[in-house]
Amino acid sequence: MTDLCSLTLLEAAAAIRERRVSSVELTAACLARAEDWQPVANAFIAIEAETALATAARADAALAAGEPVGPFHGVPLAHKDMLYRPGRVTGCGSRIRAASVESTTATVLARLDAAGAVDLGRLNMSEFALGPTGLNHHHGRARNPWDPAVVTGGSSSGSGAAVAAGLAFGAIGSDTGGSIRLPAALCGIAGLKPTQGRVSRYGAMPLSFSQDCLGPMAPTVADVAAFYGVIAGADPLDPTSAAVPVDAPAPRERLDGVTVGVSSGWLQDLDAETAAAHEEAHRALRDLGASLVDVQLPDPLDLGEFSNIVAMTEAAAIHGDWIRERPGDYGPQVLARLRQGMVIPGALYLRAIAMRAPLLERVVAAYGKADALVLPVVPFVPPTSADMDGAAGAAGVAGAAAIPQMVAAMARYTRPISYLGLPSLAQPIGRSQSGLPIAMQTVGRPFAEAAILSVGMAYEVATGQARRALPSKPDLAATAA
Repeated sequence: MTDLCSLTLLEAAAAIRERRVSSVELTAACLARAEDWQPVANAFIAIEAETALATAARADAALAAGEPVGPFHGVPLAHKDMLYRPGRVTGCGSRIRAASVESTTATVLARLDAAGAVDLGRLNMSEFALGPTGLNHHHGRARNPWDPAVVTGGSSSGSGAAVAAGLAFGAIGSDTGGSIRLPAALCGIAGLKPTQGRVSRYGAMPLSFSQDCLGPMAPTVADVAAFYGVIAGADPLDPTSAAVPVDAPAPRERLDGVTVGVSSGWLQDLDAETAAAHEEAHRALRDLGASLVDVQLPDPLDLGEFSNIVAMTEAAAIHGDWIRERPGDYGPQVLARLRQGMVIPGALYLRAIAMRAPLLERVVAAYGKADALVLPVVPFVPPTSADMDGAAGAAGVAGAAAIPQMVAAMARYTRPISYLGLPSLAQPIGRSQSGLPIAMQTVGRPFAEAAILSVGMAYEVATGQARRALPSKPDLAATAA
């Protein structure tokens, strides 16, 4: 079972296509591992074994009959509990929507279905995709497979945990302020936040219409690149999707002629182990032939505050009726943040919206000759849940006051990129002394996903990170939290 689950997404797809393993065998292995790990990782809200095995059996029959197959034919995936599928609950990690059944299919799911993928079930998430640590008051937090005491990152917490633990070969996450990149970084996998409008949001729970993105999470950058190619592109069902051609990233062994921007101002507040990992990543990029130049970027906290104003105002507008009618059905952290959004002055929101275009123009101009930027994802080694959510979980005013500081600490380097709508790839660059993942994000110009994926693939091959390494299951006693 472990050998099958240690395949990368692309390796699993090739193994099925070449009939070295059946979809049923691979799906059964993932389901068995998911059941075994669920008490530890709490990655799933619902494992849909019967449906998944039936889909896998149809995939095997189609392959045996010589029918045309898609790029992910028979490959088991699982997705964040916010994507609509007819006849299935989409709970959004909440109590309020715990019994909600939609009649439409999310475009990203429809495209994965067309590619032949098997859907294992609904993954855990921060309630209503609002929370950077993965805390969920109703379903319990998804736990980091490398150390259950540390946070997975959120809000795509179950997606990060499931892929890292080998329970699925990939997952859809959403990213409004870092919710793909944070769990990818903290769980040691790859994740792509695409350009705003690059991937259809039709059939997905909204949080902030100005910043929401859907994107792929998978073991390696090469997997993410293939996943992105399946789900990206304009969608007539989503008027906010962009009719911009989707370029395939070109695999490359060297980065000669590529200029990578780094920002010394964004590297000043890293802890020692994270700073050392970034220095080593910069050396690896130079060894690959890339030229590194310093790029002067605006203060990440200033951009992050604009992002927060936009996201919380729009989220409060979506949740306004529920907040008034069903406040007791929200978790305390989520309710506190939404209530803060309800009192943001309209003038501040409009200023944040108005400043977005000129600030994007300023940042893109600051790139200069750089083809991409390499920046931190988080400024520290994955912290414990107690450290990040402890003060914010206090009762009353004290807890509410601690929440903005906790969110700003976690999403310091991700919220600015979400505010600007730029594409960003998170990928591993090393491990702490205690074995926890450390990551970087490679940020591109608008719709330049192919460029950053090419850089990411070259880096992971050169640094030996193109293979999947699975964690050993921790002792159950260590999961108490």
